[in-house]
This record gives sequence, structure tokens and C-alpha cells, in this order.
Amino acid sequence: MQSTTQAVHHSIDTREARAPQQFPDLLTEKRPAVDTATAAHWLSRRPQTMRIWALTGHPIQPRRINGRLAWPVASIKQLLGVA
Repeated sequence: MQSTTQAVHHSIDTREARAPQQFPDLLTEKRPAVDTATAAHWLSRRPQTMRIWALTGHPIQPRRINGRLAWPVASIKQLLGVA
């Protein structure tokens, strides 16, 4: 008689199997605003930290466009002192 319960084993973590995301260079960015993942990368923060900043408005405030966060590139450059 075979068991109806089978264990599923994963040999690698699926997060490690993904290719790393490529981000544009902050100094050559032409868009007025970027998504949360790009802003987090430039500021060396996690995307969740950026979402908390969006709620508190500290240290920069994103714009909300159709329910999505758009982080002003000029504000990021100013915060980092590269503008």
C-alpha cells in the first residue's frame, strides 16, 4: 500500500535561483520618478523600509500614481548629496 502523503523536498531556495535585478545608474537616470525597488537599491534600504517611509513621509515623500509609489529622483539625489 502506498502512502497518500508525499514529502516535497526542494534542493535550492527559489529566492536564490532568481537572476539578480539590474538597476539603472542614479547619475544617468532621466526619469522624474522610479519604483520602490529602484529607490531602495539606490538608498541601500529594503523595499519595506521605503514603504514605511511612504507612510511617515520621512526622509522623502513619494508620489502615489494609481496606487503605486513613485519616488522622485531629484529627492533621492538631494538626500544622497549628489544633486
